[in-house]
Amino acid sequence: RAGFKETAFLYAVSSAALTHSLARACSAGRMERCTCDDSPGLENRKAWQWGVCGDNLKYSTRFLKKFLGQKRIGKDLRAKVDIHNTNVGIKAVKNGLKTTCKCHGVSGSCAVRTCWKQLSPFHEIGRLLKLRYDDAVKVFSTSNDAVGHSELAGPHRHGPSAKQPALPRPTDLVYVEDSPSFCRPSKYSLGTAGRTCSREGNCDSMCCGRGYNTQSRLVTFSCHCQVQWCCYVECQQCMQEEVVYSCKQ
Repeated sequence: RAGFKETAFLYAVSSAALTHSLARACSAGRMERCTCDDSPGLENRKAWQWGVCGDNLKYSTRFLKKFLGQKRIGKDLRAKVDIHNTNVGIKAVKNGLKTTCKCHGVSGSCAVRTCWKQLSPFHEIGRLLKLRYDDAVKVFSTSNDAVGHSELAGPHRHGPSAKQPALPRPTDLVYVEDSPSFCRPSKYSLGTAGRTCSREGNCDSMCCGRGYNTQSRLVTFSCHCQVQWCCYVECQQCMQEEVVYSCKQ
């Protein structure tokens, strides 16, 4: 397991996805051990009566940290980096938690208002973590005499404290090794030769400047399907031309 920027993103997006999914599963009633969010100050019980339910981020975060065993923080640099990046993913989900309110009353008036906690769509969280990946910080381990243990440190900052290594922010993705080139085959990558890509989207970057091949092919698929009595589906076979783009060698 190498400590690349890509590894940092993998840890963050995985923890974010699990936290997000568990919180949504709680509010949807798919989990036996949790239900709607019960944050103080919100009318979640009344919200449930109106057919809405707050996403239970509190339970999902607690479950994930217990599942990962974060109380037993590793002493080595990689363990600290992995835990830091995992927490970045959890924080990204927390930052997307919003209070949503619904009005009740005659003719749409807001005589009664019910509020609950709701998570942002996951694609917004993924976009945020991609920005964190682009600005990831390379770190090393340094001793902190004030607290009596080692901690992560990054490049020196400008200004009066320039002689001291800067601590990464809680929202920074961190890594310990520079990423190799993933364009050519190596022990870390199969390379991108032959990979399919989107001409309008990612062919230029995925093919690493080598260009791409364009190929037309006929694809067979089921079409004009009808339910027959009783009881099966009958389909015809249709064909259509499809253009495929793949990276050159």
